[in-house]
Amino acid sequence: MPAESLESLRTILVPVDGSHSSMEAVDLACDLARRNKGKVFVVSVIEVERHLPLDAQLESEEADWDDILAQAEAVAKKRGHAVECEILHAREAGPAIVDEAIERQADLVVLGSEYRQPFGEFELGKVVQYVLRSAPCEVWVCRHPAEE
Repeated sequence: MPAESLESLRTILVPVDGSHSSMEAVDLACDLARRNKGKVFVVSVIEVERHLPLDAQLESEEADWDDILAQAEAVAKKRGHAVECEILHAREAGPAIVDEAIERQADLVVLGSEYRQPFGEFELGKVVQYVLRSAPCEVWVCRHPAEE
């Protein structure tokens, strides 16, 4: 990718789920944003079951996601970059991430993806596929290497 194109990536959205690859995505986004004087928005999506209202109080889940966002903030701090963090409530993570990218007018979404082979074939997962297909901006996927 030409350097001029990288310079235009100033508003970066990073969804995190606590996985190693999502924290690597935060690290990459912070490095890029620091170079470009950009902003990084970190979001965690709590998928709310359909029988509950979207604004239902899910205290145990929110506490877990608060810990994940604190991890992301620690990764950013090591990179010398501040991030804005938010927990989103949604029925499905993919559409919530795309909606957030639209709302924040993101130039880039950086997704972490663990290496998975549920049936012997490498699989991206439905959230990554949805965001790749639907996001109105660039999408980078950070895939953690397969474990030996």
